[in-house]
Amino acid sequence: MEQHNEGTIRISDDVVATIAGLAALETPGIAAMSGGISEGLAKRISGKNVHKGVSVEVGTEEAAVDLRIIVEYGSKIHQVCRMLQENVKDSLEAMTGLRVVEVNVKVEGVAFKDKEEPILDSAKIK
Repeated sequence: MEQHNEGTIRISDDVVATIAGLAALETPGIAAMSGGISEGLAKRISGKNVHKGVSVEVGTEEAAVDLRIIVEYGSKIHQVCRMLQENVKDSLEAMTGLRVVEVNVKVEGVAFKDKEEPILDSAKIK
C-alpha cells in the first residue's frame, strides 16, 4: 500500500494473481496452470474467486508468488522455470510497482502434444 498526499493505493491480490497468471501463460514451454483438488475445494467452501495455479501474498511494498504449472513435453524444465520466474517478476514489478521478493514454481505435470491418428474407415477395411 502506497500513501501519498492524495490518498492510498492498494492493489488487490486478485489483480496481482491475474498479472502473474497471464505472464506465466505467455512463457514458452508452459502448457497450462495446475489448479489441483485443494483449489477447487477452496473455491466451493469460501466462494472466493481463486485463480487457477496462482497464489499470492501482497504486502504494502512487496509481493510473493507461488505458481503450479504443467510444462510441455520436451522442454528443459529448469530453463522454462527460470524464464517463468523472470517473466512473472518483471511483469509484476513493471505493472504494479511492487517489489517481488520470490516466485516459487511447482511443476505438477507434463503435457504431451496430441498426435493425430489416422481415422480408419471400417467400410474400406476387408
